[in-house]
Amino acid sequence: MPGLFDRLDKEIKDSQKDGGMSPLDIAKLPPSLRKIMRLMLRELQMGYPRMCEVMDAMPEQDRLTRDELDSALSDLTEQFWLIRIGKKEKAIYKVNLRRKAGSTLAAGIWSAIDAKIKKPPESLK
Repeated sequence: MPGLFDRLDKEIKDSQKDGGMSPLDIAKLPPSLRKIMRLMLRELQMGYPRMCEVMDAMPEQDRLTRDELDSALSDLTEQFWLIRIGKKEKAIYKVNLRRKAGSTLAAGIWSAIDAKIKKPPESLK
């Protein structure tokens, strides 16, 4: 019977075989990040001023404020969905169509395991 580590190892190896991003990866993103990625997949490259124009042209319920947009772009860049060239208003964003770097899954798993190890068993109380 396969254990947790066997399943995780298989999942990591399977994801490494895949090249680039899949529609399922995009579907798992939070709504604001998914909105930007869908926009970027149509254009593949967009400057920050143009992105602000497009965002302003969206229906009000779909718009992101500048702070939300900046935060979302920062998140997507940190997660390797987008590549940023330049800074602030002169930045150009490109879709990163190559394989994404490592997952944040491992960090969460190890902290959960660490918490379980530090917690004393019920039988010792």
